[in-house]
Amino acid sequence: MTSSPSSSNGADDDFPSFAPEPAKPAAARPASPTPAAEAVMRIPVSVKIVLGAAVMPVSRLVSLGRGAVIPLDRKVGEAVDVTVNGHVIARGEIVIVNEQEQRFGVSLTEIVGAAPPYP
Repeated sequence: MTSSPSSSNGADDDFPSFAPEPAKPAAARPASPTPAAEAVMRIPVSVKIVLGAAVMPVSRLVSLGRGAVIPLDRKVGEAVDVTVNGHVIARGEIVIVNEQEQRFGVSLTEIVGAAPPYP
């Protein structure tokens, strides 16, 4: 897996880089991307990891304070959803990326089928 290209503001500098995927044999490599394809590959997308969700009445929401615990619809050890622009594209498990910096990430365990066409 490779990291996404850095945006012009350097926001991706905080994330670890990943080793590139092994090179494919020449016959299996796709042709060089066209300039249009390269431009599309630089478009930023919003990637979110969804740990779970909860539904509650507004009255309970406004009564929450520091230290309140909101139970989620997922159990410990269940896969989390990886969403891109609001569409689930994969599922994975939470892993520790860097223990000293107390950072975690997601190890993909399942790639979800093609998303429906954009409305």
